[in-house]
Amino acid sequence: MRESLDAIASREPAIARALAVAGYPEPRIRPTGHATLLRTIVGQQVSVAAAASVWAKLETLLGKGIPAEALLAADFAALRACGLSRQKQGYARSLCELVAGGALDLDALPRDDEAAIAELVRINGIGRWSAEIYLLFAERRPDIWPAGDLAVQAGLHKLLGLESRPGEKLTRALAETWRPHRSAAAIFTWHCYNNPAL
Repeated sequence: MRESLDAIASREPAIARALAVAGYPEPRIRPTGHATLLRTIVGQQVSVAAAASVWAKLETLLGKGIPAEALLAADFAALRACGLSRQKQGYARSLCELVAGGALDLDALPRDDEAAIAELVRINGIGRWSAEIYLLFAERRPDIWPAGDLAVQAGLHKLLGLESRPGEKLTRALAETWRPHRSAAAIFTWHCYNNPAL
């Protein structure tokens, strides 16, 4: 990540200045596999603490890492008692059915980022942002740019001294010259977003 940020900073003075003040962010790494995507589903629209509580209950019920087959075998009431809503159960079952049935092989996603995103969004409840976050943190792909992320947009607004927070289209355009290092740039915008030194 340091090499990627240094490469961007050499082209973008505003990033170089922020890097000098805020320093390098810590890497964010998650394991590959369905459990990471399942955690994303569990965490949608709830606090971090609430998501952790639901996850702990699910693991107690179904086993560590929540095997796809175990979730598919569980009944609605048992999953509901763990805190998984009807909608999230539908999303979780969509993921687990694709994985257990062999229709989605998370160990063999396409090397092309857009093709990999297209594979992941086949899962009900996994949109572009969730797919990008998976590729960024679990697969550690170097050039993922979640332009629709509000914190990325707000971070760019702050870092580049823009008049207002850019929308998704402008956020995408502003980072074009940072290829193939946009994953590091995304992590850096989150690192800087609430940094009081900037």
